[in-house]
Amino acid sequence: MVSNSSTGPLVVVIGPPGAGKSTVAKRLAARLDVEWHDTDEAIEQAQDRTISEIFIDEGEPYFRAIERTEVARALEAFDGVLSLGGGAPMDPQTQALLKGHTVVFLAVTIADAARRVGFDRTRPLLMVNPRAQWTAMMNERRPTYERLATLRVDTAGRKPAAVVDEIVARLQELEQQEDQS
Repeated sequence: MVSNSSTGPLVVVIGPPGAGKSTVAKRLAARLDVEWHDTDEAIEQAQDRTISEIFIDEGEPYFRAIERTEVARALEAFDGVLSLGGGAPMDPQTQALLKGHTVVFLAVTIADAARRVGFDRTRPLLMVNPRAQWTAMMNERRPTYERLATLRVDTAGRKPAAVVDEIVARLQELEQQEDQS
């Protein structure tokens, strides 16, 4: 299977809240018979509190610093399927570290994102007027997600299994292209 980097994850999954990053990455890892690692989950375990609690107790700059450290560690040490928090790719250091990796951007519409995450205000950057904030966030982040992506996969209205099927097929196409060059 494709891995542009000589070390690190086989695939890195990025996208906004509600795109299905964790769900798809976990299923993709199972399909590829590799381990799955989620940076948000790792941070919550290490900090013994939720991302929302970290934002509230310590603020976004503190969270982004520990997120940057966890992402860098995972990109170097982990070799399965890696899912990043929605804001992680916005960090310039993380963007530089993602170069050379196979990055899958899971694109989603606001309707599907709302259905998946419910905009229940537990997500720190969506606490006030979640729909407007999500839309503004996506308008700001989409160019970065697109620029970093090796593959862009639309998740709107699709089941995770169908998304995983598409990713696996497109990874195989990439591998064939690399073999021919």
